Amino acid sequence: MRPMAKNAHKTKSKPVNRSIDAARATKQDEFYTQLSDIEKEVKHYTVHFKGKTVLCNCDDPKVSKFFHYFAHNFERLKLKKLITTCYKNRDPNVFSKNDSKRGVYLVYEGERNGNRVPTAKQIGIHDMEGDGDFRSEECIALLQQADIVVTNPPFSLFREYLAQLFEYERKFLIIGNQNAITYKEVFKLIQDDKIWLGASIHSGDREFGVPAHYPLRAAGSRVDEKGRKFIRVKGVRWFTNLDYDERHADLALYASYSPEKYPTYANFDAIEVAKTKEIPAEYDGLMGVPITFLDWYNPDQFEILGSNLTLGVPMSQVAKKGSYLQGGPSFYIDNGDGSYRRQYTRVVIKHRRPS
Repeated sequence: MRPMAKNAHKTKSKPVNRSIDAARATKQDEFYTQLSDIEKEVKHYTVHFKGKTVLCNCDDPKVSKFFHYFAHNFERLKLKKLITTCYKNRDPNVFSKNDSKRGVYLVYEGERNGNRVPTAKQIGIHDMEGDGDFRSEECIALLQQADIVVTNPPFSLFREYLAQLFEYERKFLIIGNQNAITYKEVFKLIQDDKIWLGASIHSGDREFGVPAHYPLRAAGSRVDEKGRKFIRVKGVRWFTNLDYDERHADLALYASYSPEKYPTYANFDAIEVAKTKEIPAEYDGLMGVPITFLDWYNPDQFEILGSNLTLGVPMSQVAKKGSYLQGGPSFYIDNGDGSYRRQYTRVVIKHRRPS
């Protein structure tokens, strides 16, 4: 086992303010990632896995696509060990019904028959004293054994889950909602180049399996021939601190700056760029771009200065009340008729080497 991380005792002594059960019940954010999405993403990081222990600590091990992927690619990735945990479930062969007070965890250290197919006898199943919550002492002990964490944590507990990964200085590849980018804790990590978006998902929605009791009201929901439920979720992204070559490729820029095309915000000295593809190649000042810019962000090409959440002066200091739509911190553009239009979330960037 690895030595305790700095300040690890603080996490152990923290009360669990919100249960996973409550998060799942109120937010319905228990999603089962599809194997194809895992395959498309992990292939960009194969160099990182050689000789490493992988932990999937928000899974139903035997039926999890994460467990399936890493178990069946154990030798190809040259893994050292695979550990997965099962929350409130004594039967790892089925999706959790969360009807047990205790959980189990599985340990796989490679096949021994020469056929590269993991068998039940080769997968060690271990009982837990607790329920398998990722914040429990047992799960933290498993986290300390791991080099890389790969999983799909509950979206509503994303902040807490990510904070734990950084407290224990783990490498990770996890799925979250795109809205997490706007969390001040997460955005600061992105700005400081300590976390970035993954390689394979840049737009659209993704299909996830869901528990049998979930209602299927959303468009694109379906039930397959085996009665398993699936829904499509918008705004999904991979978040990671594993580097990959593609994120250092320059974004090709073809637009040129003109004051008519790129208005300056009324409450912040930066120009509005409505679409990533419209970033002017030669402009050397500050630019506000949509958060989808982060899908193509190359830290060697651009610098992130902040966002409208922390930059800009209140509109009350700029314009008369009633001339603009009030809300949270935002950038506004002068309509030229005494009114101002409010912009969606903007990331403030600057060229490191303008053309």
